[in-house]
Amino acid sequence: MARFGDNLREGAEQKVVFITGRVHPGETPSSFVCQGIIDFLVSQHPIARVLREYLVFKIAPMLNPDGVYLGNYRCSLMGFDLNRHWLDPSPWVHPTLHGVKQLIVQMYNDPKTSLEFYIDIHAHSTMMNGFMYGNIFEDEERFQRQAIFPKLLCQNAEDFSYSSTSFNRDAVKAGTGRRFLGGLLDHTSYCYTLEVSFYSYIISGTTAAVPYTEEAYMKLGRNVARTFLDYYRLNPMVEKVAIPMPRLRKEKSPPYKHPLLRGPASNYPNGKGDKKSSVNHKDPSTPF
Repeated sequence: MARFGDNLREGAEQKVVFITGRVHPGETPSSFVCQGIIDFLVSQHPIARVLREYLVFKIAPMLNPDGVYLGNYRCSLMGFDLNRHWLDPSPWVHPTLHGVKQLIVQMYNDPKTSLEFYIDIHAHSTMMNGFMYGNIFEDEERFQRQAIFPKLLCQNAEDFSYSSTSFNRDAVKAGTGRRFLGGLLDHTSYCYTLEVSFYSYIISGTTAAVPYTEEAYMKLGRNVARTFLDYYRLNPMVEKVAIPMPRLRKEKSPPYKHPLLRGPASNYPNGKGDKKSSVNHKDPSTPF
């Protein structure tokens, strides 16, 4: 078991989770999922605090900002589907892709950095629920280990479907981030495409479709983040950071006293204080 704060020690190996989103500008749900991840990780939730101590999260929430600005559905300003150009991105034609790839390669070559996860967030126009695409490896053990994270996520998120998750090496997907980085990085790294439906999800054991909302997308993002706690078996650490700080001094609030009414007209200019005095005083237990 790693010690608390190991990831922040001088010279310690850093375990990195790299997350990207919105490479296809029309897939707006991916931004809400990514927002849910970010909001949770920067919060003071005990799980988030533990994750920040043990992992480094690198997040590029929008790989295609010009396409988003223009209202494109899939392409960039230059008319390229960026998620097909990971093999050799141009610094001029695909600048965001080129920059992210350079950073990932730099971290991969750094002996003090372990790039353990790459997750690219998308939205799907025909499938329901959230699900993942993974890679196929000749090494059976590596292939089985790759299935662990989606299975854990399925336990944490009611809208995530492991049965819809698939692992492939489709030639059409060769230029995607998942496929390219899955071939570049070593056996300790796992690369996924996280897909989420544009419209609805079905909870296991039911048949009714539940429409997705912005909050539901962000909740999926929060569940993605918390799944790293289960994956790295950091649950015992949560109790350590969740212990409340002791109060320095216990103060008692002064007892509530009703005003003394000495006469029917002494405290009320209109001379009618004897009948409505009980409703003119605010109950101290009632919030403002």
